[in-house]
Amino acid sequence: QVQLMESGGGSVQAGGSLRLSCAASGIIFSTYVVMWYRQTPGKQREWVATLSLGGNTDYVDSVKGRFTTSRDNARNTVHLQMNSLKSEDTGNYYCRAIQGVRIYWGQGTQVTVSS
Repeated sequence: QVQLMESGGGSVQAGGSLRLSCAASGIIFSTYVVMWYRQTPGKQREWVATLSLGGNTDYVDSVKGRFTTSRDNARNTVHLQMNSLKSEDTGNYYCRAIQGVRIYWGQGTQVTVSS
């Protein structure tokens, strides 16, 4: 059974940092493209970042220079380092793994940034 488990969310003041983790079981994470999304109540889920198989990354403009996503293949985990957090970064953060037609989502972890 495939499972993606996010962790690392919490409450932080503006300007602070958090590191989210997405741990996979049942798949070899390094063979999947991994994407991060976030969602706030009443809004559509927003794409945040992509980590390609080759390690290339891409980010939504609003987080460029502040967020970094990376792999820890030894732990079958992907991280999202979030620095200089802003109140508008508040939301439930999800990871998504894609390999062809195989798509898996995590359950989300809440990030709350207070100004």
